[in-house]
This record gives sequence, C-alpha cells and structure tokens, in this order.
Amino acid sequence: MTTIEVVKAQDLALSDVLALYNAVEWLAYTKDPDTLQKALEGSSTLVAARDGQMLVGLARVISDGASICYLQDILVRPSHHRRGLGRALAERALEQYPHVRQKVLITDDEPKQKAFYEALGYTQTDEFAGGSIRAFVRFD
Repeated sequence: MTTIEVVKAQDLALSDVLALYNAVEWLAYTKDPDTLQKALEGSSTLVAARDGQMLVGLARVISDGASICYLQDILVRPSHHRRGLGRALAERALEQYPHVRQKVLITDDEPKQKAFYEALGYTQTDEFAGGSIRAFVRFD
C-alpha cells in the first residue's frame, strides 16, 4: 500500500532520497549529497510517497508562505509511474498554499512533463492568456 504524507527532512533517510533521485536519473542532485540534504532541510514543504518502507516519490516546495510557492522537485520511481502518485504528491504539497497566488515550476521540455503539469493547472508562460509573462533562469 502506498502512503503519501507531509514530512520533515529528518523523517527522510538521505540514503533513501539518494536512491530515489538516482532511480529517476537526477544525478546533479546525487553528486553532492550534502547539498541535497541542505536543500531538503531548507524546503518549506516535503511530501513523501512510500510503498511499504520504500521511498517511491517526493515533492518539494519552496515558499514565502504569502505570495509565491515554487514546486521545486516532483519525482516518482519509474516502477511506480502511471499510478497517480505524481498528481497526488503535487496536490498534497500545494494544498499547503491555497492562499498563495503564484505557483511556479521550471522543468525541461519533455512532452510528457508538459501534459502532466498542464493537467495540474499550470500554463506554459508563452501560452499564458492572463497577460505577458517572462521567465528567466540563471545557473552558476
């Protein structure tokens, strides 16, 4: 049985988190476990999906709690895809912020991701009908 719950960073074994990030091949995170641990600790909200004792999904939000929340990470083990876990993780994470107007995420341009995020109510910035919006990113 898969459970989904809001957790604290100390509730997550770093080895389990690293195994999950490796399973989805987000290797930029796993190359520096100390930074990943700090990122987890600095998150506003963490939502974990577990199948028994195995960590099979994680959503991570960064927010000021008033005007913006950023869905930083949402990942599900490939063995658990197509079960609604991604949607459940995102919804559980974002239900903490019903009063926040701006809910933002940045992702790559893989077509399945676009469809998934649109199904969650997100709009790609160049398709936003509410006015002109630009997104900028800087990687150092």
